[in-house]
Amino acid sequence: MKNKFLLALICLCFFVPNLNMQSAFASALSFCSSSSISTSAQSMVLMETSQNKILYSKNENEKLPMASTTKILTTIVVIENCQNIDEVIVVPKSATLVEGSSVYLRAGESISIRDLLYGLMLRSGNDCAETLALHIGGSLENFANMMNETATKIGALDRHFVTPHGLDSREHYTTALDLAKITSYALKNPDFKQIVSTKMHKTTPTENSKPRTFINKNKLLSSMEGAIGVKTGYTKKSGRCLVSACERDGMQVVCVVLNCRPMFEESEELIERAFKEYHKCEILPDYKFITDIMVENGTQRSVRVYAKNGYSVVDKEENIPKYEVKYTCKESIKAPVEKGEVVGEIQIFFDNDLIFSENLCSIDKVDKEEKLDELKNILENW
Repeated sequence: MKNKFLLALICLCFFVPNLNMQSAFASALSFCSSSSISTSAQSMVLMETSQNKILYSKNENEKLPMASTTKILTTIVVIENCQNIDEVIVVPKSATLVEGSSVYLRAGESISIRDLLYGLMLRSGNDCAETLALHIGGSLENFANMMNETATKIGALDRHFVTPHGLDSREHYTTALDLAKITSYALKNPDFKQIVSTKMHKTTPTENSKPRTFINKNKLLSSMEGAIGVKTGYTKKSGRCLVSACERDGMQVVCVVLNCRPMFEESEELIERAFKEYHKCEILPDYKFITDIMVENGTQRSVRVYAKNGYSVVDKEENIPKYEVKYTCKESIKAPVEKGEVVGEIQIFFDNDLIFSENLCSIDKVDKEEKLDELKNILENW
């Protein structure tokens, strides 16, 4: 069955012109590698973030409640839509009446957006979520629209958000896969990454706000090497949920478990397994010099050629030798040659399947040789 699935995807790569071959092939690999994963989670995804490659999965497309892991999206929406993260804002009374986890904000209290985000992500303050949503969106409904628009931009399409905090609602749901995509996207923002990886934060006092100390609820930050967040969650309907992230040796992974009672223990086991089985390998460095080609009638006899964009993979060690780099290039080119002029193509194959291509360009500008200089060179060569 697995072989038939893989063969079908490879065929699609060749016969469906709009299909992204790299994504399709990564999906095929994840299908094959995830069958041996054991987890009590109702739904699970472990994703490598540079290419959003699924390493392990279980019921990754099942639509489920996700509790306070909702606040991952809330945080990135706030960060991307405020002009100054250190702006001090006023807490509305309605925010102090929200049920569930709280940092006990007071109506009329002044506090910075940054401190509210720490209260949101470290202590899961529902009062922080509503304060931020009302400030950024003007209303909870409008902020929910902003959340859904951002999720669509990210490519998380099997979800629907109606609250900024994640309290149970029939119309509020996601999939483990979409939550992993959202987290992978959010971690590329330095403010987001700094907030979720912080173990303890002290707020800045204002005229009517005393300093608070927030201790992160995510135990993996202290127990697991390289842990960088991200968010816990729990309601009776969703069960225990955890989105965790870890970085080691240039490789970053996100693990999502939904409705998983031993969420910390299983997440750590999955992440440790990923770093044991998978490695990041640079197949083609950025700005890689490839070769020289001859220049006809130019002030230089040759020009250097390079590939601007490199390519790295995350894969099992035994698969790395299966990646092959090939290039095609003009044997010569007539002057003038512009810097960055396309003169060929470099391709990367996995098991003879094309997964990456990039133009080869000239590194230098070469002017056309003047007639007098051309004659002089002819005589010298003669």
